[in-house]
Amino acid sequence: MLARVWSAAIVGIDAVKVGAEVDVSGGLPAMVVVGLPDTAVQESKERVKAALKNAGYVFPMRRIVINLTPADLRKEGPSFDLPIAVGILAASEQVNPELLGDYLFLGEVSLDGSLRPVAGVLPIAAAAQQQGISALVVPEKNAREAAVVKGLDVYGCRNIAEVADLLNNSKKFSPIKVDGESELVNNRFNGLDLKDVKGQTHARRALEIAAAGGHNLIFVGPPGSGKTMLARRLPGILPPLSFEEALEVTQIHSVAGLLKDYGTLVSDRPFRSPHHSASGPSLVGGGTYPRPGEISLAHRGVLFADELTEFKRDVLEFLRQPLEDGHVTISRTKQTVRFPAQFTLVASTNPCPCGYYGDPIQACTCTPRQREQYWAKLSGPLMDRIDLQVMVNRLKPEEITRQTTGEASAPVRERVKAARDRAHHRFKQDPALQCNANMQASHIRQWCPIDEPIRNLLEGAIRKLGLSARATDRILKVSRTIADLAGDEQLKIHHVAEAIQYRTIDRIQ
Repeated sequence: MLARVWSAAIVGIDAVKVGAEVDVSGGLPAMVVVGLPDTAVQESKERVKAALKNAGYVFPMRRIVINLTPADLRKEGPSFDLPIAVGILAASEQVNPELLGDYLFLGEVSLDGSLRPVAGVLPIAAAAQQQGISALVVPEKNAREAAVVKGLDVYGCRNIAEVADLLNNSKKFSPIKVDGESELVNNRFNGLDLKDVKGQTHARRALEIAAAGGHNLIFVGPPGSGKTMLARRLPGILPPLSFEEALEVTQIHSVAGLLKDYGTLVSDRPFRSPHHSASGPSLVGGGTYPRPGEISLAHRGVLFADELTEFKRDVLEFLRQPLEDGHVTISRTKQTVRFPAQFTLVASTNPCPCGYYGDPIQACTCTPRQREQYWAKLSGPLMDRIDLQVMVNRLKPEEITRQTTGEASAPVRERVKAARDRAHHRFKQDPALQCNANMQASHIRQWCPIDEPIRNLLEGAIRKLGLSARATDRILKVSRTIADLAGDEQLKIHHVAEAIQYRTIDRIQ
């Protein structure tokens, strides 16, 4: 007896259709799995055998060969337990095999026959819908996650008995329906609010510009000046995720196994804050079978690098290419995987090793050589890619003791959303552009024309600050965002002058 059951494997954040061919033939009782299975898939033999017996089904005491196709693709994880179990039931004529060609199965089985949730269901559901699969059978806890994909019937089952009943009497079951778009609309952001920040008008303005244009930002200042407090409030002023963006973010988190609630989309923009001891592969992703790193988990959101100068220099250099391209490509001997990485980098650091260089209250104890070595950890090309470089000074005593609150996040978010809407309208012919920070040289020429006074101002800034061509382009991108916040169609000299202010620590040492 031969049965074929469809399943899927994750490669990067994409899914590949996998067939589980089960052959039950005469011979001494044995169970063999071929097709490059990893240890978890090899162990499924024992889990499936015990699960079928404990669920009340007959496990055929014959020679069973299970072939996972394509044979040259590595199969890993426990999600193949359910398709193997269904294949054995079909090959031994305990379930009706008619629907096996149209259904795709995923799930880990427990020894009592119940189904446990697995990672990566959402990208598999999206791939199944594109490849013409009519229905997906998954553990009950994964059902709402998969049902977000439109045009695909999803059945959530609690145990193997329900799966067998579904195959034998499909009319008894109804697919789960989820309206992901309405759930996103009803979601409210419950993060940190800008009203808790006292003073720091200049830094708050920079934070608003970064949110409106998707610009990278670094705060430099002494300890206790509020750098981290400001950075952690950036997600609260970013516009909400669109349905397509939420689907994209949720797929990445699903592959990484980070979905806390299997039933809903990720509705808040990601905020990832890796420790400064993080390695390069943990940031960009990697492993023998690559998995997304911190920059991909921050896709469509914020990557916060606190104490940037404490990171190893070679680790920071890993960020240069993703910051420019919006994706990261990881190459291995047998495969190449591309992960999306369109994120806003927000960093904070002290101005020197002791932290008080330029502070009017406490004197700096560092030598010029120490400060030079401290800033040498940040390469020129990396600093070029940071659009907004902002000095954050300590609050005055009267600002600390005053009980007044600053402007809340809600009105700032509305201004940011209005600015982004203007950018979207401008880029409607090029949907790949999500915000001003994504503009390339051709877009800058088109959307950031400069007149003679602006040209003279820029040339003076380039000579005085030693700016590169890339840094100059980023000044124009920031100017475009400032103009969008002001509701102006054309760049004006005061927009560019304000943008230049945010490059004044380019050569600090």
